[in-house]
Amino acid sequence: MSRLARFLDATLLSPVERDHRQPDHMFRRRRVVSAATLLVGATLLWFSLRTTPGDPDFYALTFALAATWVAGAFLSGPLHLGRMRLGRDLRRPVVQPVLIGLAAVAVFTLGALVIAQIPPLRSSVDAVLDHARYGSLPVIAVITLVNGVAEELFFRGGLYAAVGRHQPVLVSTVVYVLATVATGNVMLVFAAAVLGVLVGLQRRVSGGVLAPMLTHVTWSLGMLFILPPLMAALA
Repeated sequence: MSRLARFLDATLLSPVERDHRQPDHMFRRRRVVSAATLLVGATLLWFSLRTTPGDPDFYALTFALAATWVAGAFLSGPLHLGRMRLGRDLRRPVVQPVLIGLAAVAVFTLGALVIAQIPPLRSSVDAVLDHARYGSLPVIAVITLVNGVAEELFFRGGLYAAVGRHQPVLVSTVVYVLATVATGNVMLVFAAAVLGVLVGLQRRVSGGVLAPMLTHVTWSLGMLFILPPLMAALA
């Protein structure tokens, strides 16, 4: 098996052994808390991306959104960081998910070269990037980091565990996509679908949220700093 094949197997394909079973009452609690969190979170997401770029309300709403995801995740029940196989050892995943995130950045950057030539899709991307262009970039970077971590704590943490054993990667990704539909932005929905599958597979392999969080924030921060100048250059 080649080094690349071993890397993909360890990060996306072959789950490590773990025992995260929980009593039925805890499982039911996860589902109730997750449903309530989704309702509040989707509402805040809808309002946040309908604010005018540069409006201080955007910052308040997005931090409130992150707080909602985090609260829902921890109120739903225990969360785990997870481990991945490195050679013969099981270790906390750090380097592997960052590399996966960088690969996703490269793929999405190439995709942006195509999107920039299609006006309807470009306008969807610009609608999101305007918050970085007209707002405070350092604050937007913090928001991006915090929300990336918060989303993974909830969607690949509490919600993923609430799904149970029947297709948790698929179900958690579909719910993630449906929540993103609240933005009304087709490119964000597409990104949620691709990213959801990628981090969902890492959650399945590692049994925890650390790998998904690192991949998510690597991808989202990469897109934040690469896309605005790239789209401007292709204007």
